[in-house]
Amino acid sequence: MSHTPADAKDSDPVHAPEEAPPSPPAENGAGKESIFSGTYSALTLGVLLSVGMVAFESLGVATVLPGIAEDLDGLGAYGWGLSALMLANIIGTVLAGRAADRQGPRRPMALGMLAFAAGCAVAGAAPSWPLFLVGRFGQGLGVGAVMSMAYTMIGLAYPERLRARMYALVSSAWTLPSLVGPAVTGILADLITWRSVFLLMLPITAVAALLTLPGLHRAETAATAPVPAAPWWKRPLPSAILLTVGTGVLLQALLLKNIVLLIVLAVAGVAIAVPALRWVTPEGTLSARAGLGAGVVVRGLLCGVYFGSEAFLPLGLQQLRGMGTTLAGLGLSAGALTWVVGSGLQAKRDNGNHGTRTASTVLGFAILLAGVALIALTILTNAIPSWTALAGWAIGGLGMGIGFNASTTATLEQAPPEQQGQASGALQLAQTLATGVIAGLGGAAIAFAQNHGGSTRTALLGVFVLTGLLSIAGMLIARRLRPKTARQG
Repeated sequence: MSHTPADAKDSDPVHAPEEAPPSPPAENGAGKESIFSGTYSALTLGVLLSVGMVAFESLGVATVLPGIAEDLDGLGAYGWGLSALMLANIIGTVLAGRAADRQGPRRPMALGMLAFAAGCAVAGAAPSWPLFLVGRFGQGLGVGAVMSMAYTMIGLAYPERLRARMYALVSSAWTLPSLVGPAVTGILADLITWRSVFLLMLPITAVAALLTLPGLHRAETAATAPVPAAPWWKRPLPSAILLTVGTGVLLQALLLKNIVLLIVLAVAGVAIAVPALRWVTPEGTLSARAGLGAGVVVRGLLCGVYFGSEAFLPLGLQQLRGMGTTLAGLGLSAGALTWVVGSGLQAKRDNGNHGTRTASTVLGFAILLAGVALIALTILTNAIPSWTALAGWAIGGLGMGIGFNASTTATLEQAPPEQQGQASGALQLAQTLATGVIAGLGGAAIAFAQNHGGSTRTALLGVFVLTGLLSIAGMLIARRLRPKTARQG
């Protein structure tokens, strides 16, 4: 999962005025243009529908996946129903981002939609669990491409003054469908069949493609990055595969009971993944260098804090505070809704000033930290009513919306047109990796506690301490969103 006055571009050392996409004439004599004006309307609707369909399918399938695994005799490899999509997401993100910088976003977006639709068709018709996983892998390739291209298209096809608004809408397009996705897919699975969930995506994908692809002609001429010379193993596809393999080994290692084997495989996974991560992200990412590198790290920290905490919120409320499943799930909905509110508030106050965006990112981390602290206090003690955790995660979602939108805008505005694909892909990649790794570490902590006489309470304390520390790190690194020379300019 997702966000500036026109004269700001004239003083921006990265974006020269001639690089801006042509602005449409004002309609009916009005001095303002809108993301829903005639020039942008179809593309805007297409981007929102593309992101929305991915959110609907991703969250919806998680709801019906247990029934699918049972029907296809895949309960023994249930986790791969989620991991196959996430790991393929990494490959799709890297390849689409690099392709967009060489050819523009139209072709990778089209191929991403095709891969997503093909994956849905295979999964929906699969007679066996292995073939279903093949479909999930295809969906993951499409998800990675579509999500990274959504941000790339905004950076290339919209003028600067409209981008913050579009980033906020992308957050809404992800969040709102994810709220109804589980309910709708559950109804479809009960009344028809779980296969209808995947087949429903085919016409929606076709409509999204018809709306989105024709509007990308404005972005085609801006992306002409040459292909840099590099050893074959540092090229996008091998690097993405190595990163995927290393991440998969790490996540699988975290599930092992044997501590020695866990450590050995985890170290091996990290040793494979880290060099590959350096090759597929902007220079300076691993050191959080001021500018694009710090922006990618900030995205990873935001998502690690938010999704890492959110993953264990229902578990803590149900097991430690005795809350019912439905009420515990309201905490997730509360955070999702206030994320949209926070994105909208930040977009309204965005004035194109990079200092304001940095301050908003720091503020977002601070509010998110307050939300994490409140849900941790509620779950781990009996000092306050359990429903307080729902309010706590509403606070966390507000901070996430503010920080996510501000940091995304600040980061992508620094990428020249020929690097928009790589920058957008790196942000999406950081989100995917951080979410998977923090959730994996939390799951490992719970498994370790269960296998060695510990308690779930102690494991969750470790999770919330970790995400709290990541929030503090984010507040510090967010100050590096702009290079020193740009801050002084």
